[in-house]
Amino acid sequence: MLSNDLAIDLGTANTLIYMKGKGIILNQPSYVTYDIETKKVLAIGEDAKIQEGRTPRGYETIRPLKDGVIADFEIAEKMLSMFIKQISKNFVPARKIVICVPSGITEVEKRAVRDTAEHAGAKEVFLITEPMSAAIGIGLDVMEPVGNMIIDIGGGTTEIAVISLSRIATQKSIRVAGDELTESIRRYFKSFQNIDIGPRTAEKIKMEVGSAMPLAEEQIIQVKGRDLVSGLPKETEISSIEIREAMEGTIKLMVEAVNVALESTAPELASDILQRGIFLTGGGALIKGLDQRITVETGVPVHVAEDPLTAVVRGTGKVLEELEKYSKVTLRR
Repeated sequence: MLSNDLAIDLGTANTLIYMKGKGIILNQPSYVTYDIETKKVLAIGEDAKIQEGRTPRGYETIRPLKDGVIADFEIAEKMLSMFIKQISKNFVPARKIVICVPSGITEVEKRAVRDTAEHAGAKEVFLITEPMSAAIGIGLDVMEPVGNMIIDIGGGTTEIAVISLSRIATQKSIRVAGDELTESIRRYFKSFQNIDIGPRTAEKIKMEVGSAMPLAEEQIIQVKGRDLVSGLPKETEISSIEIREAMEGTIKLMVEAVNVALESTAPELASDILQRGIFLTGGGALIKGLDQRITVETGVPVHVAEDPLTAVVRGTGKVLEELEKYSKVTLRR
């Protein structure tokens, strides 16, 4: 039996797995429900996500990754192993795994990612940064002597990089991204509505009416939560204008990081970026008006990638398929 070489986007919010020769074969939320006392995993992925905030005493539903890196090593390892077993009925450990990581990752965090992949069965582990993967995934030629700017907004990190000649010429990685936008909505409800809403509700609000620029037609939605004064269930109305206000501080941090990256880019590369534009990938690319907001603040056109949610794993998959060709883009030990 042949081993199943894999490319993995082990994300804070979602885990995507690409199998060599087969393409993307798994896309699941990075959630685990486990027994607190025994650490036995009871559910992973979508099955675990629907249990968030609903588990009985003694059980907990968590995301073992935080800010793009592994927060709970043991649970992350179990989750990854179970995902890999899910995709192969006759499980054969992967000989090679290419796995993407944030560009601002520390040596300790790199080691944790490598160890997790090795414990999940990999014989060889290759690491690649998320913005490099995203650039390859959307079809950019990263080997050209031309500046390409990528902004990849995931759950835990916003990755900004200028790529030229197979290398990252300028990079900025901030641990402020989709999760922080969700939390900003929760904080707004607590502070201004006296209502506690769950993370799933806040995420739904973010995707439905969240925006970085005024909408052509502002919306009003109904939101259910728990009244912080009485402790009883409560329903209220909220407008997309209020949600935009709630998200403004976080969006401002993201845009500021883009400006910082542009300011530290070499003039020739900056000229290329102005001509070619900035490419936006990741789940955050789906926030309404974010591309326009970045254009307004920087003066540079912004292109939202086709299928931005899978750009990183598609790029990681291309690297897996042509490891020799892309050897220069993988991280050295």
